[in-house]
Formats: sequence, C-alpha cells, structure tokens
Amino acid sequence: MPMFRGRRIPKGYKVLKPVLPSAAIEDKYRVKLDAMIREMHDSVMYWIEAAYKNNEPRIAMDAAPAEVLRIAVARLMGRWTDRFNEASERLADYFAGDVEQRSSAELKKILKDGGWTVKFKMTPAMRDVFQATVNQNVALIKSIPSQYLSDVEGMVQRSVQAGRDLKQLTDDLENRYEITRRRAKLIALDQNNKATASFTRARRIELGLFTNVWMHSHAGKEPRPTHVEMNGKTFDIRKGMWDSHEQEWIQPGYLIRCRCSSRPVVSGFS
Repeated sequence: MPMFRGRRIPKGYKVLKPVLPSAAIEDKYRVKLDAMIREMHDSVMYWIEAAYKNNEPRIAMDAAPAEVLRIAVARLMGRWTDRFNEASERLADYFAGDVEQRSSAELKKILKDGGWTVKFKMTPAMRDVFQATVNQNVALIKSIPSQYLSDVEGMVQRSVQAGRDLKQLTDDLENRYEITRRRAKLIALDQNNKATASFTRARRIELGLFTNVWMHSHAGKEPRPTHVEMNGKTFDIRKGMWDSHEQEWIQPGYLIRCRCSSRPVVSGFS
C-alpha cells in the first residue's frame, strides 16, 4: 500500500471507518475495579474506626495508639495486596480478551463493508500484543491497593500525631477513596483506548494496510493542539505520526486520555 502525503487520498483508494473503543467494555472494566476498591475501602474504614475508637482517649497522650494503628494498617495492606494480586491476572486476561475479540470483529466488519473478506487468526504478533496488554493491566491493578493503603497509613499516623478526632480522619479517608476511584476510572478509559488501538494496529499491519488517516476525537475538554493538527492527515501505522509536543512518534489512542483513532486506506475503488 503506497503512502500519501497530507490529507489528499488519490482516486482509486477509499478511507474506511475507524475501530473505536467500546464504551461497554470500558464501563464493565471500571465497574469491576470500582467494586474491588469499594470492598477494600469498607474494610479499611471498619478496622481503622475500631482501632481508633479503642485508643482514642490515649491518642494525644502517648505513642502506643500509633503503633496499634500501624499494625492494623499493615495487616490490611497485606490482606488487600494479596486480594488484588489474585484478581489482577483474571481481570486483565478477561479485559484483554474482550477488547481483542471486539476490535477484531469490528475491523472484520468494516473491511467486509469496504469489499475485503478476511479471516483472522491469533497470530504471534497478536499474542504479543495480548500478553503486553495483560501485563500492563496486571501492574496497574496491583498498584491500586499499594498506592491507596500507603496514603491511608500516612493519614492515620498524621491524625494520631495531631491528636485529631475520628471524624476528621474518616473525612480524609473518604476523600482518599474518591481519588482512588477517579484513578481507576482513568485506568479503564486509558487501557481501553490503548488496547483497542494496539490490537487494531497489529491486525492492519498483518493485512498490509499501512496507510491510515489520523482521526481526532474532538471529545476532550483540553485537546492536544498537535493532535488537532494531525486530524485528517495520512501516516504509516507501522511508525506512527510525529508529535512535536511529545518529541516522539506516536500512535492514536496511546497517550494517556488520548481518544484519537485512525481509518485505514484501501485500494481497488474507482
């Protein structure tokens, strides 16, 4: 497939539809993460409140309550780190499989509508993308309890040192919970975009559909100026497009919060 410069597509070629990330898959992933975080937070609140109430009269008087609470948080950290570690492989594998099946099916339909009939198999390149997607999601899922509970430990110790009451501590913990939920929402969005783009890119390369048109989503509140400028321009999907702000070659949907996509260019039309 020849490469074309700029925005002009010569006669005899057609630009097909993009494969867009599935909002349903993103939502299912987010809901699963949210449920795990909610269960962890409820457990933390229960045990921290119990330990705090049992030692509240002494909190401003000596260091013993701080040690009791430190031990309570350490136990919670061990328990929930194990729980998230156990769930991470299953959830990441489930998510990657869902995205791969859906993106391949969408691309197959788009190509069929454009006059191409293809039969996809799980090739070595696709397996590599699949495993990379699983590995990245496992790492992100495992980071959730680590970051959350590390912050909880700091909040508890600072609360004891300042002699604060339980109400102030629980307010701080609720705020930390909401921050963790927002991070999980971003993980679901970012990984869904990235996985869809990665699987689609691998399939197009296998088919020799190297020429693609960059599509800016126009969905973000603060769009990247470089991505707005890229909109409608052709690029080689094997290499990506040069982003002067990032100072590197990038693919649509790869950068965090990037909702951009691409459309393949196929020949055989008059």
